[in-house]
Amino acid sequence: MEITFYRVRLKKRFPLAISRGIKYDSENLFIRYEKDGFEGWGESAPGDTEGADSVEVVQDALEKFISTGISGHSIQSLYDRAKEINVPPCAYVGLDTALWDWTAKKAGLPLYQLLGFAKPHQPTSVTIGINTPEIVKERIPLLLDGTTVKSLKIKLGSPEGIEADKLMFNQVVESTQKYKVKIRVDANGGWDVNQAKLMMHWLADRGVDYIEQPLKEGEEKYLKELFKNRPIPIYLDESCRFSENITKFYNYVDGVNMKLMKCGGITEALRIIGTARAHGLKTMIGCMSESSVAIAAAASLTGGIDHIDLDSHYNLDPDPSRGAPMVDGITMPQEVPGHGGELKKEFYARP
Repeated sequence: MEITFYRVRLKKRFPLAISRGIKYDSENLFIRYEKDGFEGWGESAPGDTEGADSVEVVQDALEKFISTGISGHSIQSLYDRAKEINVPPCAYVGLDTALWDWTAKKAGLPLYQLLGFAKPHQPTSVTIGINTPEIVKERIPLLLDGTTVKSLKIKLGSPEGIEADKLMFNQVVESTQKYKVKIRVDANGGWDVNQAKLMMHWLADRGVDYIEQPLKEGEEKYLKELFKNRPIPIYLDESCRFSENITKFYNYVDGVNMKLMKCGGITEALRIIGTARAHGLKTMIGCMSESSVAIAAAASLTGGIDHIDLDSHYNLDPDPSRGAPMVDGITMPQEVPGHGGELKKEFYARP
């Protein structure tokens, strides 16, 4: 067994502004797990809200965990051990997805088939961050021209208030008329409960599919009030990190959004899907600042998920990886053993 780490800077085409701030270029850690003539790839994207704010912290956490011994243990038991000793999820995801990739390659199956899923049929949303109407007008064609994008996710919850949100939304609607895309909204916890009530009705009148994370993480006590007489479905993101969180609020939401960087990998994502289904909830999968390696791993789950938001690799210039192309609006897993993602060799030695 040999494990190799690669640190690579990801350069964005456009910075992503959300309610909590602006995300610029980032540095991710790529993990190559080699054993028995097969190799598995994983990727970790540091995040201060996920317990590891730099690639150095991520790599240190993984090296310490690996030094405790991982041979001879199941993927599930390794995940449980990592969670028990508080390995940051955004760090552990790199190892978890590399192990799943390796397992599928050894079995000679695409990972989505190994996991028992069909190929995805739901298009991915492509995200536009919080911006002024002027920037929206310029950016929409850059995002949509020459693509097969069918859904657009708008980040709202502007620090400047809901009037700024309305102005941006109206410009998105005007600028996307010729593209015929569906529109979804993610507030990233940028509203209080009264603003959320007002905006949900305002957005419902304008044909929005659903609202994601209308309230700040930690304010779940207001979900019951918000859920009653809701005009559009409510999905939770930051408030749902692990499968056990679902039992706390399943009566007051319509669905949950999982992210591999948030839950720690495919192992926990499968548990989230199962728990959500058992409680009658819809599912969504999203991403953070990730390349095609992490997106390919997440795409392996999408045949069993209702809404897809796997688009961060489309905002990279360049994407240092390959593995999750858009096919007719869908972020599609490839018909190869494993999840299909890998770091391009020209990026192996880059800082």
